[in-house]
Amino acid sequence: MNPKKIFTVGAFALNALLLQAQTYVVQVKSFATEKWGYSNVEGDLIIPAQYEKCYPFSSNGLAVIYDDKQRQYHFIDLKNTRLETDPAKFKIKDGFGFHVSGFHNQLFLVEVNEKWGYMNDEGKMSIPAVYDDGSDFNGGFAVAKKGTNFFILDVKGNETPISTQAMDVRDFSEGLAPIRTMDKKFGFINTKGELAIPSQFESVGYFTNGLAWAKTFDKKVGYIDKTGQWVIKPEFEAAKEFDALSGMARVKKGEKWCYISEDGKVLEVSDTEAWGDFSEGLADGKKGALRGFYDNEGNWVIEPQFQAVREFHNGYAAAKKNEKWGLIDKSGKWVLEPEYDAIKDVMLVK
Repeated sequence: MNPKKIFTVGAFALNALLLQAQTYVVQVKSFATEKWGYSNVEGDLIIPAQYEKCYPFSSNGLAVIYDDKQRQYHFIDLKNTRLETDPAKFKIKDGFGFHVSGFHNQLFLVEVNEKWGYMNDEGKMSIPAVYDDGSDFNGGFAVAKKGTNFFILDVKGNETPISTQAMDVRDFSEGLAPIRTMDKKFGFINTKGELAIPSQFESVGYFTNGLAWAKTFDKKVGYIDKTGQWVIKPEFEAAKEFDALSGMARVKKGEKWCYISEDGKVLEVSDTEAWGDFSEGLADGKKGALRGFYDNEGNWVIEPQFQAVREFHNGYAAAKKNEKWGLIDKSGKWVLEPEYDAIKDVMLVK
């Protein structure tokens, strides 16, 4: 047999095996128990609805749950088995304004004895809890604060001091993190702790596809590249991050919301009464009391027919009909029939 053919067949079989090993998991809230559990997109309840509070699964197959009786957080796997951790007790950022997004670079930000550090997916502290605050890892780097000093951490816990005095430093995205310097202006630092884009803006967003929004001190918003140069001139009242798939971002011009492409073309969608952000190529809109999704040309792909929707994640979106939540795909077809009290975003577990 041809060796190349053997390799091709073997690679195909391996890819098929990998695809089979992937599981799409979503948090669902039961009407019967009024508690949360986890389902796959085939409708099988992987973990019964038994938790007052639980959070999305990470790609490594672990999720955080909160045990009300113990008043304690735990990690569970897809079999609902709890991971033994050292230390056994820890807290997470779980309050107003915080989004629990799971493991990043196989590390999870946790609080132990009122200090922050990073736990790995074996339940051990990879980076000791010695910080007063910390961010999630992104691209192998995180930001941590100790006293009034900020540091950049790599996944081994090595500290790089930030060369500029700062009031605040935010998460990394595409190798750059927003920094607010002592003069209350925003710029960006790189992973070496250097000021890559001078602090000159009233506020900034995060980089997606090489662009980030920035607001001038005369209250106008545009988009800059990684050198700090304007790619889209500041002429908007507000702006959001770009969607990586559609290349579109929501912007406010005067009193009206519209969209802008990465090359600066404005898209006005008039056939809607509400303008949502694009996610995975589609944005949610509204006609009357019903919501649906349109594409980056403003054409309805999923006609308005739902009471409420969430954004698309991993190819699926939560949707509400007849006071019940289910899950739809990008054609608008029900994947999970609407029978739940609530549903969150679909996560891919490998």
